[in-house]
Amino acid sequence: MRISVVVPVRNEENSICELLDGLLSQTRAPDEIVITDGGSTDSTASIIEGYIERAAPIRLIRTGGALPGRGRNLATAQATCEWIAFTDAGIRPAKDWLEALARRAESDDGVEVVYGLYEPVTDSLFKECAAIAYVPPPVEVDGAPMRPRFIASALMRRDVWRAVGGFPEHLRSAEDLLFMDKVEEANFRTAYEPRALVKWDVQPTLWRTFKRFVTYSRNNIRAGLWSRWQSAIFRRYAVILLSALPALVLGRWWLYTTLALWLLLLVIRACVALWRNQRSYPASAGRNILRLPVIVSLLAVLDAATIVGSLDWFLRNKLHLMNEAEDASLGA
Repeated sequence: MRISVVVPVRNEENSICELLDGLLSQTRAPDEIVITDGGSTDSTASIIEGYIERAAPIRLIRTGGALPGRGRNLATAQATCEWIAFTDAGIRPAKDWLEALARRAESDDGVEVVYGLYEPVTDSLFKECAAIAYVPPPVEVDGAPMRPRFIASALMRRDVWRAVGGFPEHLRSAEDLLFMDKVEEANFRTAYEPRALVKWDVQPTLWRTFKRFVTYSRNNIRAGLWSRWQSAIFRRYAVILLSALPALVLGRWWLYTTLALWLLLLVIRACVALWRNQRSYPASAGRNILRLPVIVSLLAVLDAATIVGSLDWFLRNKLHLMNEAEDASLGA
């Protein structure tokens, strides 16, 4: 069984060494690592070339302005192995990540796709709260905890990628969700391997979380996935706005009632998130009291980013207030 590891990158000079060192020290070494650099303006490409000069089994494809879907497609098309393992920059694979994926595929000749486990890095209170606020908690699969499918911890036959037409190339995010949906709809035999673990860095501040989720929100609508995310949030805020209507009759003081309702809903959602994650992130009552205001703040920022990203999509894609060149330069 020969495996090519495929990685799309762009401006990852701060994380690329950790990923490559992790891949090169796997207990089951990849037969090759194929990287597409989608137009980095920092030292990412030169760092990768340094590894190649030291005889690492890495091939670098350089192209301008490639979003993640195109990066994965270009690398997969040029990979030489029958099996393709997908991961991303910013990921920290466990030493036996690839071995666990391969072992699961080899244990059953009929398996064509294997998804591994991912865990957010929670090395600060903020990151811990971020994981609780928006990372889906694990569920039990074959007696072990498993999170939803994740393209940055996946192994599949190249024929699977070819059969579904590869990844969409016009999206900055959500292209992996559409790809995995197509794989599922095609009824390829899929397995899950909780022992194939990668660590994933969540955003470390409120501002960076806001910016990242604005991008996610806009591209989620472009991908046609409105009903999976934004629709519930817009319905919730429609109810909150309706609760403000009595202010037209009762006066502005009624708006404090609406504000209180909004804060109450955020607190309830934060408590639900803590309850759902009590096994993943156990803590004392005191720790949860510290977590609660951070999670409430995160949920408010996520809601704001969702709304801003949706409006951004409406202005750019429906009203066409930005031309295609500007749109591409901002990450589409």
